[in-house]
Amino acid sequence: MSFTESFETVTGTKIRLMRKGTGSPLLFLHGASGASRWLPFMDKLSETHEVIVPEHPGFGASDSPEWLDNISDLAFFYLDVLDHLGLEKVNLVGTSIGGWLAAEIAIRNATKLGTLTVVAPAGIRVKGVRKGDVFMWNPEETARNLFHDQAFAEAMLAAPPPLKKGMEILLRNKLTTAKLAWEPRFLNPDLHKWLHRVSVPTLIVWGDDDKAMPVGYAPAWRDLIPNSRLEIIENCGHLPQIEKADRFVELVNGFIGEVTR
Repeated sequence: MSFTESFETVTGTKIRLMRKGTGSPLLFLHGASGASRWLPFMDKLSETHEVIVPEHPGFGASDSPEWLDNISDLAFFYLDVLDHLGLEKVNLVGTSIGGWLAAEIAIRNATKLGTLTVVAPAGIRVKGVRKGDVFMWNPEETARNLFHDQAFAEAMLAAPPPLKKGMEILLRNKLTTAKLAWEPRFLNPDLHKWLHRVSVPTLIVWGDDDKAMPVGYAPAWRDLIPNSRLEIIENCGHLPQIEKADRFVELVNGFIGEVTR
């Protein structure tokens, strides 16, 4: 699964990028765990797209700029990234915090976007549907609550502890996630008012056994975003791109192929 790695400086902030593939550009925005590794679902998507995976400012090997205070800052930054990379008709895909970020980008300016895919995004509140509080989970609770198939949790728990550099990245990712989502918890109180501004075809993907961002949020996203489609993956937790990688890639590729042909 070879890929190219580079660093780009955008408006004074250096970010790490992974890239592979040819075809229409697909920009993948990661969630709270970051994007330090090239994963199998990225490789599968790169068979049909030029897949670009940045590490957000404050995550991984990217800079932690003083200007980064909230998700809105990141959204405006990524509009600069799209300009910097010269991307057009981008297939924007984001998961969890990255899905929230993708939606925040799309409501501001969708002129560089071709499609939007959000995977179990944070960012809104649905009355009566309680989110999992990932900040309060211990490592075992986190592993078990992220997945429906506990074999994935067992593998995560059995992995050797990270070395010093890996631990530093883990702590940076947690700190930046807290900065973006601690208070209010994984929420922009104004986002729901502006999702009608999403002007590109949108796919919403959710696992039916998501304990972090329950599937009860999914219909609200579908109803708030015009021209959107909801796909619920059975026997799946918060990370469909990991737990159900083949189905996830099938849905994303099928959707993009259908709405852009």
